Amino acid sequence: MAFRKALKRTAVVGGGAVAAAFGLSQFIEYRKTQARLAHVAAEAELKVPFADELPTRQAQLAALRNTEEFDVLVVGGGATGAGCALDAVTRNLKTALVERNDFSSGTSSRSTKLIHGGVRYLQKAIMQLDYEQVPPPPHLLLFLLHLLLSLIFNLLLYQYMMVKEALHERANLLEIAPHLSAPLPIMLPVYKWWQLPYYWAGIKMYDLVAGIQCLKSSYVLSKTKALELFPMLKKDKLVGAIVYYDGQHNDARMNLAIALTAARYGAVVANYTEVVHLLKTKDQQTGAEKVCGARCRDVITGQEFDVKAKCVINATGPFTDALRKMDNQKTQNICQPSAGVHIVIPGYYSPDNMGLLDPATSDGRVIFFLPWEKMTIAGTTDTPTNVTAHPIPGEDDINFILREVRNYLSPDVEVRRGDVLAAWSGIRPLVTDPSSKDTQSICRNHIVSISDSGLVTIAGGKWTTYRSMAEETLDAAVKALGLSAESCKTVGLMLEGAKGWTPTLYIRLVQDYGLENEVAQHLASTYGGKAFDVAKMAQVTGQRWPIVGKRLVSEFPYIEGEVLYAIKEYACTAIDVIARRTRLGFLNVQAADEALPRIVQIMGKELDWSQERMTAELEAAKKFLYHEMGYRSRSEQLTKTSEINLDYQEVIRYKKRFHKFDKESKGFITTVDVQQVLESINVHIDENSLHEILNEVDLNKNGQVEIDEFLQLMSAVKKGQVSDSRLAILMKTAEETLDKRGPVTVDRSGGGV
Repeated sequence: MAFRKALKRTAVVGGGAVAAAFGLSQFIEYRKTQARLAHVAAEAELKVPFADELPTRQAQLAALRNTEEFDVLVVGGGATGAGCALDAVTRNLKTALVERNDFSSGTSSRSTKLIHGGVRYLQKAIMQLDYEQVPPPPHLLLFLLHLLLSLIFNLLLYQYMMVKEALHERANLLEIAPHLSAPLPIMLPVYKWWQLPYYWAGIKMYDLVAGIQCLKSSYVLSKTKALELFPMLKKDKLVGAIVYYDGQHNDARMNLAIALTAARYGAVVANYTEVVHLLKTKDQQTGAEKVCGARCRDVITGQEFDVKAKCVINATGPFTDALRKMDNQKTQNICQPSAGVHIVIPGYYSPDNMGLLDPATSDGRVIFFLPWEKMTIAGTTDTPTNVTAHPIPGEDDINFILREVRNYLSPDVEVRRGDVLAAWSGIRPLVTDPSSKDTQSICRNHIVSISDSGLVTIAGGKWTTYRSMAEETLDAAVKALGLSAESCKTVGLMLEGAKGWTPTLYIRLVQDYGLENEVAQHLASTYGGKAFDVAKMAQVTGQRWPIVGKRLVSEFPYIEGEVLYAIKEYACTAIDVIARRTRLGFLNVQAADEALPRIVQIMGKELDWSQERMTAELEAAKKFLYHEMGYRSRSEQLTKTSEINLDYQEVIRYKKRFHKFDKESKGFITTVDVQQVLESINVHIDENSLHEILNEVDLNKNGQVEIDEFLQLMSAVKKGQVSDSRLAILMKTAEETLDKRGPVTVDRSGGGV
């Protein structure tokens, strides 16, 4: 009886809530459509001039120094800061933006690469109702009905209010940068049959809240169909799956596109320009101090200068409190940083166009498993951290993600630690509202606050809602500081590269310039309509095909011409190129390491670097890969233990292989030894490449590989800690080729004459 009474209460509340939600969602979608039409009309009337050529960084710095006063100075070049600059300049405000590192060098380039409406809030509602005890018949149908109604009610509380804005922004972002973003189907596997209608109801609510902006309708898959689409999935106890759609993008390039678009509309944007301290003036009427600009320093040259502005916007993400304390040392911290680690593993771990969502990991957090740039991204973790400009992925976090991935993949797929090609950590700037009575509660969304001295702070939020956050920030600034500005114009405003892009643009690149198909597709999806400008910079290969486009590394479609174009896009260091203008450092640290010398050489020639500067750039980029992109963790897999976990027969086999190269029984091999054996089987590798190959295994860095180091390598390969050692593969191939040849018989050799 108690259960039935609870069911009746739930049905009344849930049913009413569903009806109210449906009616409200339709009304809001109608209002959004009307607003959309108004914004389209506003964009057509945009009076802000648009530059065909980007000003150089030197010209931007000169404008910062020489402009008497800006209306708005934005501090921070992440997604939110760049969004604020674009919003401000298109309102016809004189706008400047400074970033102490590179655009998107922080959190905005280290995301999960999703443009989502907040499926984590969906997961929170689901987890709150995760029943483990399923009642037997005859109460089973009542139980399921109670479950669904309760789920809908919880989703109204958690999802509708939190997600509707993000889904609107998701649709807008996919529209204004179609070359950098696309819908992605994501599978939610179900391993308990009663959860299938339960999860289905939750996902359908996700579609409902999106309304007319739903990318594609979600659907249910049988076990057979789920395995057909995602063959790596664990089969045991699989009931079926639900597929829903979210957006995916190239986050660093998207951030850069926002900043470049702002620059083309006249905003003065400068990377590697840090704020030393805020400038203040006294209000003549009240005597109170007001922020009126900032003292800035060119990080590259060390020169300092003042930038005056009527309004200063703090959009520094995890560093929010540092700038707030420049304004007032006694102000209370509002940022509560959290580190999220992601890993990149080979593309064969996931289908080309299907992601995976694990809604219930061992620590209660959502884990995504997504195809990206022909690789697979897995993440993210969520651990408290200190604010730092150089977050480092921890080995514990990497192993946690690998363990969770193993839970959802077939036992046939061996998930190896050595398959981690790159790893990174990003700091989420979670915030508490300074105006809230409960200062310990973390905001699920974002906050806009204005200090007594007029410093405007935008903090928190997520990638997807950067535009609406910027709009809210500028609205607040205009109202509080009395700026003369037009209404927001950024809904539907196309970003850098969007104009002129079509899904078949890459074909013209192949036909007009003689680029490889893969390279042309990459250029089109990275630069959009600007891909032709990059193609014009591509060097002639001297081959029959491709005619132009020398690759930086053979297995990735990045070409040397992109390095030259990166400089036009304000790249100042080699790190800017491997991490944010291309994404090589995020995809494969070893490949990025191999490409670095050529990148530094091209940049050095173009920017007239001294030999000392080129050496420093190379060392800094290698340090970046080693610490921040997971190269250190990757290298330590071989060095962290001296144990050799091989049985007797394996030791004998690997020693035999080693001695095919160590013919003089020295106990070690060098590049000369390896080169001689490879040449005997008609394999030719230049000495520099061989040195790099041996250096991966040379633990004590003495220029040679000892037998113990080789056995330790083979033990690490056996345990999955190392999966792509070039030396191990070369030596195995050479051994097999030599064994196939066998000894030459006397009659075949002419009797020994």
